[in-house]
Amino acid sequence: MATARLALRRIPALQFWKLCGSGTGEGFTPVPNTSVWAILTVWPDQATADAQLQSAGVFQKWRARADEHWTLHLQPTSARGTWAGQTPFRADAEYEHGPLAALTRATIKPRILPKFWGRVPDISDVIGDDPNVLFKIGIGELPWLHQVTFSVWPNTTAMADFARRDGPHARAIRAVRDGDWFKEELYARFNIVGDTGSWGDANPLPLPERSTP
Repeated sequence: MATARLALRRIPALQFWKLCGSGTGEGFTPVPNTSVWAILTVWPDQATADAQLQSAGVFQKWRARADEHWTLHLQPTSARGTWAGQTPFRADAEYEHGPLAALTRATIKPRILPKFWGRVPDISDVIGDDPNVLFKIGIGELPWLHQVTFSVWPNTTAMADFARRDGPHARAIRAVRDGDWFKEELYARFNIVGDTGSWGDANPLPLPERSTP
């Protein structure tokens, strides 16, 4: 991870990047999983992204060392908030149809950590039992303090139904708002325009056409 930071800073046209670890299970735990890592990158266009993801040494090294890798190509449709003081996603597209991705990122206030992590297991169980969620993982830049949730849904209806349903997730959202738990937060949605590789030796997404690895 340390050497990747230096390499990413040198890549032309890379507008924003973050290196993230994950938690055990589906990632929604405070216990680190040292075998699953995520690299988020923002590019000016698809052609630049494709070229750099294939040719840049840092990505080649990570793929060579991985037992498996999966890359999702995303197009922002909405975004609000900041990430490390920046606004990395320019939402210049509209939701089309089919699967979409949702990303939430927050910096948790230190005094809130016990309350936040006390609610996470129940939320993880609920989203894990939801038959509509196609993929979900919890990742983060800094364990316990900087958290990211990433999920893929078949459509906006399925995602909205989960968000509105009364339960641990809805109660946690209310607690966040009422208690002012976060120092910084960002929410974004994306069209999924393609993917390469696999997760668990399979493709989690029912995409009609896929890029080949």
